[in-house]
Formats: sequence, C-alpha cells, structure tokens
Amino acid sequence: MAIAEFTIIPIGTATTSLSSYVADLHKELEKHTDIIFEMTPMGTILEGPLDRLFEVIRAVHEVPFTHGAQRVSTSIKIDDRRDKQASMAQKMQSVVEKLD
Repeated sequence: MAIAEFTIIPIGTATTSLSSYVADLHKELEKHTDIIFEMTPMGTILEGPLDRLFEVIRAVHEVPFTHGAQRVSTSIKIDDRRDKQASMAQKMQSVVEKLD
C-alpha cells in the first residue's frame, strides 16, 4: 500500500478564498470509498494501492476546473514502501513509540 500527499491550488479564481474549492475536493474524495484520506490545513493524505491513488488524484485535480478555476497546480509526494506493509497509522505509531 502507498501513501500520497497532494496539494491542489486553483489559480485564476474570483477570490483569494479557497475554502469552497476545498469543500468540493472533499466531496469528490468521499466518492472514492476504497481509499483512506485525511485532509490537513495544507493538503490531503491518501492511503491505498498506488495505481488507485493516481486515479483519485487525477479525479480530484479536475474538480476546480468544473467549478470555474482557469488553472490548477497540483503537487504530489508519494511514499511507496514495498518491503513491508505501511500505513498512515503505522507511520505515526512508529514515531509515538520513539517518543516514549
């Protein structure tokens, strides 16, 4: 399983506020029930099979265009560990164990 973090920035919008775009992105993500996602103030983290994550990010990338954005910039970071199972929860648990 892979973990991806992405940030989508609509450009050419009528206002500097992007919260309505973020809400639309969240609605799109909720349609993809086979992946796990967590939104943060600065981006979104996905967990699932790598090919599927690319499909979901592509679908979410299109959302701002359908809501009036003239340009969209998307940044993606991927953690694709293949020597053992990895998850968002496992990564955080590993840090917590080292804090104790």
